[in-house]
Amino acid sequence: MNATISILFYLKRAKANAQGLAPIFQRITINGRRLENSTGKFVDPSKWHPEMSKMRGNSEEARLINGHLDNLRTKILIAEKELNKKDIPVNLETLKNMLLGTKERQRLLVPIFEEHNNKIKELLGIEYAPGTYERYQTSLKHTKDFLNWKYSISDIDITKIDHAFITDYEFYLRSVRKCANNTAVKYIKNFNKIIKLCLANDWLEKNPFANYKSKVKEVERVYLSEGEIQNIINKDFKTERLSLVRDIFLFSCFTGLAYIDVKNLTKSHISIGIDGDKWIFTHRQKTESASKIPVLPVTQMIIDKYADHPQAINEEKLLPILSNQKMNAYLKEIAAVCEIEKELTFHIARHTFATTVTLTNGVPIESVSKMLGHKNLRTTQHYAKVLDKKVSEDMKILRDKFSLTPVQQEQKIM
Repeated sequence: MNATISILFYLKRAKANAQGLAPIFQRITINGRRLENSTGKFVDPSKWHPEMSKMRGNSEEARLINGHLDNLRTKILIAEKELNKKDIPVNLETLKNMLLGTKERQRLLVPIFEEHNNKIKELLGIEYAPGTYERYQTSLKHTKDFLNWKYSISDIDITKIDHAFITDYEFYLRSVRKCANNTAVKYIKNFNKIIKLCLANDWLEKNPFANYKSKVKEVERVYLSEGEIQNIINKDFKTERLSLVRDIFLFSCFTGLAYIDVKNLTKSHISIGIDGDKWIFTHRQKTESASKIPVLPVTQMIIDKYADHPQAINEEKLLPILSNQKMNAYLKEIAAVCEIEKELTFHIARHTFATTVTLTNGVPIESVSKMLGHKNLRTTQHYAKVLDKKVSEDMKILRDKFSLTPVQQEQKIM
């Protein structure tokens, strides 16, 4: 889309000199943005024609001043034509550089992306989690690989990024990288943050994501049933490591806390709540939102069990938690021993708290949302949809039962 340029010459009467002459200023407007500067000429305000943007009359003074203004206008139009000829976006910065003979600064994508990631790295533990930095580093790698795959280049001027670039990038993630839908959408979302950064700094005139649409598909979250939880609780593990992992996993099942939030817990996070009982007061590292969770009897038993554990004492933590990788590896052993056919991971505990422990037992969804630290109730409502599916399955059995004829029912009883 061609830029719309308007040129206006006007007087700044408030800046008139000692002789009463007002300076003539030039205003260039491109797509609603303005650039104003002095023309270096002064004129008697009574001799100025505001509608025509020039000095009145045919005097020598008028011809000289109007000729100067015409020259300035012509230079702007020539500069605009030259930018269009070179296929350079016409904006205030590029026009100004062309008029001044300044070489336009080329802004490349990769250094901008790298600077963004470096800022995240500097704020690790303050505003960002390590996982966030790793995701953006992976996004940067995919972006570099895409540039090489599609264009055989190592970098690109950000002004060359358009809608086609975005759709080709998405195709690359899905086809070459074999990313699932939600994974591809997340990488594109990370890339969009870099584009928004460029737009905020006025480095881009048009948003290449303007007409782009993507949708995250809802993934059915796995959770444990009441029977499966009880099976894990009752199991007598012969090794201390499996017993420890079981207890930490159950702690998450009855608090809804994610792995990193359980790992960060200290004794100071346990305080007396509004009801006079013990509560966990913490903030989710992922969203920085507050989580306030009453301590259930099972939770308290686990806390008491590991109160004097050497690792917990040395690290000043509430529980002696292992690495997430080891936890997930040992949980697979626990699933096998307990004959649970689901792929058990630590995060399933959080889903179990939301469904089996709370919503299934009548805890209002607003309360569940608050304990989970969700910023939006819609996030929690996904768990309610999971339960709706379970209700539907249960009612199907009942529906089939009542659809039997009296004779069929009698035969089934016999």
